[in-house]
Amino acid sequence: MARHAAHRTPRAHWILLLLGGLVLLAELCFNGYVELSAGESGTPAPHVGSALTDPAGPVLRVDRAGGVTAAAVPAGAIALTFDDGPDPRWTPRILDALREHHARATFFVVGSQVNRHPELARRILAEGHELGVHTFTHPDLVSVPVWRQRLELTLTTNAIAAATGRTVRLMRPPYSSTPSALAPDEFAAVRAAADAGYLTVLTDLDTEDWRRPGVDAIVRAARPEPRATSGAVVMLHDGGGDRSQTVEATWRILAETRGFRFVTVSEGVGLPATDVAGTGAKARGLALRWTQTTAAWLSDAMWWLIVLSTALALLRLAVQVAAARRHARLARRLRHGRAYRGRVSVIVPAYNEAANIAATVRSLVANDYPGIEVVVVDDGSTDGTADIVRRLGLPSVRVIRQPNAGKPAALNTGIAAARGDLLVLVDGDTVFEPDAVGQLVQPFADPDVGAVSGNTKVANRRGLLGRWQHLEYVVGFNLDRRMFDLGGCMPTIPGAIGAFRREALFDVDGVPADTLAEDTDLTMAVLRAGWRVVYAPDAVAWTEAPGSLRQLWRQRYRWCYGTMQAAWKHRRAVLERGGGGRLGRRGLVYLVLFQMLLPLTAPLVDVYAVYGLAFLPWAQVAAVWCGFTALQVLAAAYALRLDREPMGPLWTVPLQQVVYRQLLYLVVVQSSVAALLGGRQRWQAMARTGLASAMTPTR
Repeated sequence: MARHAAHRTPRAHWILLLLGGLVLLAELCFNGYVELSAGESGTPAPHVGSALTDPAGPVLRVDRAGGVTAAAVPAGAIALTFDDGPDPRWTPRILDALREHHARATFFVVGSQVNRHPELARRILAEGHELGVHTFTHPDLVSVPVWRQRLELTLTTNAIAAATGRTVRLMRPPYSSTPSALAPDEFAAVRAAADAGYLTVLTDLDTEDWRRPGVDAIVRAARPEPRATSGAVVMLHDGGGDRSQTVEATWRILAETRGFRFVTVSEGVGLPATDVAGTGAKARGLALRWTQTTAAWLSDAMWWLIVLSTALALLRLAVQVAAARRHARLARRLRHGRAYRGRVSVIVPAYNEAANIAATVRSLVANDYPGIEVVVVDDGSTDGTADIVRRLGLPSVRVIRQPNAGKPAALNTGIAAARGDLLVLVDGDTVFEPDAVGQLVQPFADPDVGAVSGNTKVANRRGLLGRWQHLEYVVGFNLDRRMFDLGGCMPTIPGAIGAFRREALFDVDGVPADTLAEDTDLTMAVLRAGWRVVYAPDAVAWTEAPGSLRQLWRQRYRWCYGTMQAAWKHRRAVLERGGGGRLGRRGLVYLVLFQMLLPLTAPLVDVYAVYGLAFLPWAQVAAVWCGFTALQVLAAAYALRLDREPMGPLWTVPLQQVVYRQLLYLVVVQSSVAALLGGRQRWQAMARTGLASAMTPTR
């Protein structure tokens, strides 16, 4: 109804929101992929047969025809190899042992670990040791497709290049052992690695230290046979679990093994030194490290965001229910007999309300409160609204016509023309219960009360969208109003049903016209003027809710944007005393936290939920979702019970969490962007169907 200059609604932010969500999901999924990395744990699957017969050594070169050339470490040499690192707990201690004994070794590193601890990779090379590839996330190469095998090797090579500036040529498959244990399907992975330019290094002596068999057992397993004609490649682990036994065993192996020198694999088989990595590989490695670091940070931040938002949501739910329970008890205790509170004037601003206006006016005239005056202000309607009211021929109803000037102007016109000291402001699509006016004005027995909110209910609640809005009115709006009543910080008296002292309206200069939520703006002004604002749950009125998602979007956008305007307009209330201070430090803080900031985190929560379905245990995700939904159902059941409503709509609560909630938080996103850009939304009248009168339940 209110006429405002129309500005184009910002649209580009939807593309940015979608792209941002996709980038966040990609980062989280990458972190989930990286977190799959694990060390040697558990017994490898049993193999049937071997791909090699009588291999000559554990270092394998495979040509394009599939031929295998094997090399071994010469007699008198031992190549200690360490898998699954680098790990800041164990790798430095192993390096200390090697330095103490002037020994060199080969470290087959996991690429994701190199990105986490590049300084350890640099130290390994700086102290004369050698690096090899042990994949990026430690998968069983047999169980993944060829493209994933190549990706695992390439990512690790790039990570090493970024950390050290060097290339690598050696590769060891996760879960591998001696050449005689190389199964045919594992050989296919070895051949794929050879096609990518890597030599595969298996082992002569597998200590199985990952089983933690004891230091003595590890030391025995690492010693070559006394009569061995060649040296040995020894497999140990410096990451992937508790490697304290490996650290102690390394010291003993180095100290107790006589007659052998400790070499790198490349030194043992006569391979030349590695080359300097190319600029491209270094750049790709740095980008990979930054991506992994950012993904880990985002994952941690998202986790704490989920924890914080869940805690706030549960806290809000607990406070709502506790406050509603206390409010209901106080209401029963303070409920008294109906008393006459003076002349009441009901003001109905109407713009193209032909569908419902007759039912609205009849319900007001039929109220059991004596001497009600009804003032209908036709704000330039083009559908014959004023004529419909006149044809009713009701003596206590006056019709005032004016050019279209907006809802606040129509209300102020009605206030100026009304004769009563208590003024009930009503939307043109609202139908009152027979006792609603009488119930609404009873709190004015307290001279400090300047305004009273009634209980708005959704009339057209038979469809799914109607049921969702019905639950929102009962659970969200009405539970909040009970809580605000107790806290003395009611921020909004709904336009559908609210009553004001004329004196209170005079104190705030009538209904303001500079925000889209004139009802919220007016209520906040009344509080700041020193009046109490309370809730009368027994004063029931029925309203027609939007019947389509498009109409719902427009209505909620106006509400949300208008509430932001009103909160900003009254922001100084946080520094005031009395009713204004309660509004500022309780009501405004609550609105900003739970109706503005918390909904803005909801898209992130949903992105994390999609990530959780892919990377977290389904049972855990399902348990969290079911538990939270169950709490919502219980709170809704309690709210319905307080409002003496049937429990039938409860079955729609789970669906509400995955459809309706998203629409509402997108409204907040849209409103926030519009507020930041300085846009302004028109007051758009909703197309009425008359359902408020045709479908009004009886109590």
